[in-house]
Amino acid sequence: MFKIKANHSESVEVKAEIDVVHNFFTDIGNFIDLMPNVESIHQDNKGVIHWKIRADVPLIGSFTEKFLVTLGESSEERVEWKPLEGENRNLMSYSSDFMPKKSGITLVRFAQGIELRRNSALDLHLLAGFAGETLISDEMSRRIAEMLKIFIDKARVRIES
Repeated sequence: MFKIKANHSESVEVKAEIDVVHNFFTDIGNFIDLMPNVESIHQDNKGVIHWKIRADVPLIGSFTEKFLVTLGESSEERVEWKPLEGENRNLMSYSSDFMPKKSGITLVRFAQGIELRRNSALDLHLLAGFAGETLISDEMSRRIAEMLKIFIDKARVRIES
């Protein structure tokens, strides 16, 4: 089994009340508008959320993967999307935890994980075997960190303005 794993987590303080921050980060339109490499997100009539994300990996180039997720939790303190039950190839999880700090400030902790599973490297990309699991996983983690940082920075500006 050829597996690519990438994870990143980050925290940021946002100058806004928790309900404003929560509403912003539960609106999937904001991810489409502000997160780089997200080509599309839509929710079907069964509640499944379809993410289409482009990845640029050295030695391999650019490729696009689709992730099917469901809402795992949506409370005042947390929003979590998890892989669709039964999904075994493209797994994505994403969560945002909201913690009020003091009046008008909310701490948000983001975590995103992606795992791509294939029977062989060729099933992912012609050059994936040459690059190897470690190089691709490291690069995907770096790219996810960049995507989240850009998204968080843009989101913070939008929420605070």
